[in-house]
Amino acid sequence: METNRQKKIGGVLQKDLADILQNNLREAGRTGILISVSKVKVTTDLSIAKAYISIFPSKFADEILEEINAVKSKIKHEMAQRTKNQLRKMPDISYFVDDSLEYIENIEKYIKGDENPISNPDLLDKRKKS
Repeated sequence: METNRQKKIGGVLQKDLADILQNNLREAGRTGILISVSKVKVTTDLSIAKAYISIFPSKFADEILEEINAVKSKIKHEMAQRTKNQLRKMPDISYFVDDSLEYIENIEKYIKGDENPISNPDLLDKRKKS
């Protein structure tokens, strides 16, 4: 169960992280790629945060995630600058690709089509645990 404090800090981190990631994409000259932060979960002691990122088109997801992890410390520094009035210590952020939109899209596609995953569950990819 998340406390209100965890939710507030997650919300602050989510907004600033989205700005930073979009700016980094723009600076790198990567066009035609949309990136958004769908959720940030913070641990009870506020030392670790998990950021779930949606990347569109999803074929670039792994590549973008690698680029984000390569500049992790730069992002953390920039986040610390932005949140210095709200947070004393910047949590360590781990990044995960949020594949829920793609998962939902596949379910809709299968339900509309001939192959129904409800009658044949093997059609859907197994969800990644994170």
